[in-house]
Amino acid sequence: MAVTKKSLSINVSKTIGDVSALYYVPAKAEQILVFAHGAGAPMKNKFMEQAALVLAELNIATLRFNFPYIEKGKKVPDNKAVSTAAIAAAVQKAAKLAPKLPLFAGGKSFGGRMTSTAASEGMLEGEKGIIFFGFPLHAPGKPSNERAEHLYKVKIPMLFLQGTRDALASLELLKPVLKKIGSKADLFIIEGADHSFHCSKEYGKKDSEVMDILCKKIKSWMATIKS
Repeated sequence: MAVTKKSLSINVSKTIGDVSALYYVPAKAEQILVFAHGAGAPMKNKFMEQAALVLAELNIATLRFNFPYIEKGKKVPDNKAVSTAAIAAAVQKAAKLAPKLPLFAGGKSFGGRMTSTAASEGMLEGEKGIIFFGFPLHAPGKPSNERAEHLYKVKIPMLFLQGTRDALASLELLKPVLKKIGSKADLFIIEGADHSFHCSKEYGKKDSEVMDILCKKIKSWMATIKS
């Protein structure tokens, strides 16, 4: 499938500056996803690249971007204000790039959590739903649901893609949160997957197979979201 790949720049604000971005758009794009990376790796990491390519095969365009701290070569993630501003700027950019496509937002771990945080604070416009590639509910070994409090303020549909071996999201804690959210929250579980969606050999799923499953779920879920 023909996929046009463009390197772009997104201006977050006068004080924060610009960040690099990658726009992958298939010839017959049907949706667009603003795809934020996790805390530990930039937008060009293997997981993000593979996801963008598989999504393109399903006619989903993606706009990836670096958070400002990555752009500056730092390792410590930006604070909430800077992170959510970056996401808001990326969503605005995507809306301009593909004004006729249904727009979704989300990301891997930290990127997804900051996206829902921005949505809960009314910073995003026009997005149809949020997709989490592993919602980081708590730090490893420290079960808690405090990071989920803002989710109750999100007004649009949310898809949670989670692994049963995710050390950052105990399903015993996450499921009650999603039940409280109600019909706006959908949970899709990959048996045996960790926070990076890697399955140990005993589960018989290669990383590429898991990615295909995740992206096909995203595509089918997008189709259920009314404009």
